[in-house]
Amino acid sequence: MDNRFASSLKVGLLLLATFLSGCSSHDTLPSATLHPSNTADINSYKYLIGSGDVLNIFVWRNPEVSGSFVVRPDGMITTSLVEDIEVSGKTPTELARSIEEILATYLRDPIVTVTVENFVGPFSEQIRVIGEAAQPRAINYTQHMTLLDVMIQVGGLTEFANGNDAVLIRIENGAQSQYQVMIDQLLKDGEISANVDMLPGDIIIIPEAWF
Repeated sequence: MDNRFASSLKVGLLLLATFLSGCSSHDTLPSATLHPSNTADINSYKYLIGSGDVLNIFVWRNPEVSGSFVVRPDGMITTSLVEDIEVSGKTPTELARSIEEILATYLRDPIVTVTVENFVGPFSEQIRVIGEAAQPRAINYTQHMTLLDVMIQVGGLTEFANGNDAVLIRIENGAQSQYQVMIDQLLKDGEISANVDMLPGDIIIIPEAWF
C-alpha cells in the first residue's frame, strides 16, 4: 500500500512539475491597441462623450422622452423609446442630430438638445500621468491645457522624482512618439519655456531619480 502511495505521489509530483514548467514559459502579450485621439490640433478641440458621462437630453415638447442618462461602460445609453443608443466618441451636437434621426421614427420633427455633466470622456481623450507624480491619475483634457496645468492637477512631483527625464508619449500618424519633457526646469527653476501644449490622449511617465 505504501509503495502504491509513493508511486502515485511521484507521478503527481512529476505532473505538477511538468505543469509548472509549462507555466514558467511566459508568452508575450501583444501591445495594447492604439486608440488615437480625434484631436490633432489644440485649436480644433471638441469634447467627446465617454463612459461615465451624465447626459441631459431635452426633446422639445416631449418631456416624457427627455431626461438624464448615464453613459454605460459599453458607450451606450438606454431611453424610454430606444434601448441602445451609441453615444461614446460623439460631440453633444453630433449626438443630438443622431437622436433626432432615431426619434423621427416615433415622433414628428423632433428637436433635441444634449448637454453633458460629470465630464469623463473616452480613454483616448484623457491625459494620464504615472510614476513619480504626487497624485498620479487620469485627467480630463481641457481646451488649451499645458504641461503646467497638468502638473498642478496631479500635485507636482514627489521628492524622489527625476522630472527632467520625464517622457511624454503621444500617438501620431497611428504610431507612438516619445518626447522628453523638462518638468524640473518648469516647476523648480521657473523655466516657462519648458511648458508645452498637451493634447488629449497624452501619457506622461515620470521616473524615479537615482541617488
